[in-house]
Amino acid sequence: MSTLKLYGLLVRASIRSRMQYKFNFVFSTLMAACVSAAEILMVAFVLMKFGHVKDWSFYEVGYLYAVIMLSKAIYRTFASDVHHLEKYLVSGDLDALLIRPIPLLLALMTQNVRLLVAEFGQGILILFISMRALISSGQIDWVAIPQTLLIVLSGSVILFSIGLATSAIGFWTTRVEELQTLTEDAARTAAQYPLVLYPKWMSTVLLVLIPVGFVNYIPSLFILRNEYGSWLLLSVVGVAAVCCMLALLFWRIGISRYQSTGS
Repeated sequence: MSTLKLYGLLVRASIRSRMQYKFNFVFSTLMAACVSAAEILMVAFVLMKFGHVKDWSFYEVGYLYAVIMLSKAIYRTFASDVHHLEKYLVSGDLDALLIRPIPLLLALMTQNVRLLVAEFGQGILILFISMRALISSGQIDWVAIPQTLLIVLSGSVILFSIGLATSAIGFWTTRVEELQTLTEDAARTAAQYPLVLYPKWMSTVLLVLIPVGFVNYIPSLFILRNEYGSWLLLSVVGVAAVCCMLALLFWRIGISRYQSTGS
């Protein structure tokens, strides 16, 4: 509880410091909204043209997109600079975090906290529209709402774990930006669509090596299509827990290998 309280205090302090520049906050929020809108419009245009993609309807794909968008927004809100560890390694600023009387990961997670208003707003809107249509058609019922909340939270843990493990590689290589483009950005973009669209080897990578498929696709098989059974949701929670534990272990090993820049 003391760690959570400390985390809350540091997050509030970070948010207050960023809100001192209100124009920058508003401008970055609008730009993020434009980028997110462009992404979903591209998906919408494709589905409006073809109607269905591998038997997945417009609203089902919208559901997949919204779930992974909200999961990413939670991860990037509460652990933004985990994704930007490279700049600390290159500049030597990581040394300043290491001498603080708090765990390094906690210090890093509370640096430059961002309120992703645009991502949250668009994700919730797309999810609302998609689920309302699916409920109206009788494909799902109201039980899907708490189930969706569960997988969004689990998905944010999975994305955080992938980001943390990728960043930890930087303790050996220093540069990880190109790798992050593959493990976080490219993999997450691919998971916005049903994995049945991809070759078997690629869907296997997105489920085993970089498990972004467990963020939205795997749980949606039960929530949207009632396939396999409710154990599928439990497996998603289990995958999130295992991924988080392995990522934290890898992070600790990485810290033990870190060599200061001397700056």
